[in-house]
Amino acid sequence: MGVKLREILEAQEIQKLKFLSGKAIAIDAFNTIYQFLSIIRQMDGTPLMNARGQVTSHLSGLFYRTARLYEAGIRPCYIFDGRPPDFKAVADERASRKEAARKKLEAARKEGDWEAVRRYSQQTAKIEPYMVEDAKELLDAMGVPWVQAPSEGEAQAAYMAAQGMVWAAASQDFDSLLFGAPQLLRNVNITGRRKVPRRNEYMVIKPEVYDLEANLKRLGLDRRALVVLGMLVGTDYNPGGVKGIGPKKALALVQEKGADRALDEMEWDEAWGDKQKIVDYFMNPHVSRDVELEWKAPDMEKLKACLIAKHGFSMDRMAKTLDILEKSMGSGRQGSLDQWF
Repeated sequence: MGVKLREILEAQEIQKLKFLSGKAIAIDAFNTIYQFLSIIRQMDGTPLMNARGQVTSHLSGLFYRTARLYEAGIRPCYIFDGRPPDFKAVADERASRKEAARKKLEAARKEGDWEAVRRYSQQTAKIEPYMVEDAKELLDAMGVPWVQAPSEGEAQAAYMAAQGMVWAAASQDFDSLLFGAPQLLRNVNITGRRKVPRRNEYMVIKPEVYDLEANLKRLGLDRRALVVLGMLVGTDYNPGGVKGIGPKKALALVQEKGADRALDEMEWDEAWGDKQKIVDYFMNPHVSRDVELEWKAPDMEKLKACLIAKHGFSMDRMAKTLDILEKSMGSGRQGSLDQWF
């Protein structure tokens, strides 16, 4: 879900990935895997699968997109979610939306409406445990570092960016800014032409960077006030937010009343728990502070065993990308953290 703040935040558009050359970025793995599961599908809306019926769309996306990032001189690391805080409520809401989409999908198939089939298929995408393990296996074979967060992946990525371990946190959601990421990088995994839903048109999607301090200064807020603003709009911990309040109205309220008064007067559903606890979690989330990042040369034999032998990928289609990986990292070379800032 993520907090919807795009209306009030300003970004710098990046024309080409190569402009990020030399940067290390922490990518929200679950957010990215979900994107690939939703986008990489066959014409009838079904995801890519291996001979055992296991979904491989996310592996295709991770392999080809990560290689493209390497080719542009970018060094990605992927951050996997751990156990969410007890008060996280978004899972139930997502399950409800997926069930509604599943029913619409069945109806669209019966009617032969294949555009609707593709659309609702994307909305029913679900991350299974085996997909996460397969993704980690692939990243290990590619020599790409990954971090298992103790709790929220976005919080871990934001912490790493704030500590200078990486240049930016990469995610489609704006929660990273609430968690304190100095820079949020969006669209890094979905650049290129994309079809506009329900229209015979295409749009060009480019990466964009949101600078936290610049936006806070422009809005006249501090990060705690931004967190309260986000709660008014709705976060994963209070889905839907306050009825009738969008980003612009929430901004006006926080600017007028201040963060404390806006929080005190906020209409609150008791099912969401203690609102002060949510503020505190955004300001001081549970993260791992003992993190080491190392980019290694790809293990070509493990890559082939993972993608070709285990999941049925085509060697002919992979050859060019394997060559990119070898040239980007080099046989026997290892990238150190300091090298990529």
